Amino acid sequence: QVQLVESGGALVQAGGSLRLLCAASGRTFSNYAMGWFRQAPGKEREFVAAISWSGGSTIYADSVKGRFMISRDNSQNTVYLQMNSLKPEDTAGYYCAAARAAGSRARRDYRYWGQGTQVTVSS
Repeated sequence: QVQLVESGGALVQAGGSLRLLCAASGRTFSNYAMGWFRQAPGKEREFVAAISWSGGSTIYADSVKGRFMISRDNSQNTVYLQMNSLKPEDTAGYYCAAARAAGSRARRDYRYWGQGTQVTVSS
């Protein structure tokens, strides 16, 4: 089992920045690729970003590329999502997840999920 707890969500104005944090406990954190997903009211949960076990490889959704950055610190069992130039359409619950397979954008490949943290971007 891997337990994941997100934090850092807040209300922010458009153009602002936030850093989300996901703290992991349980099985060896560095064995898992990590991802961030988001879900807006009435919409499907969608992929945002993912990072490999070592942190050497990252992928992003087109909608956040160039504005968001995923990173991890295996010594702290933590993964981060730095979000810059936020837009109202970034408003959603943000969830981190752990997967055995690196580089996946598919929800089905992520076995463990956190409870989410809310990000609201005002215009």
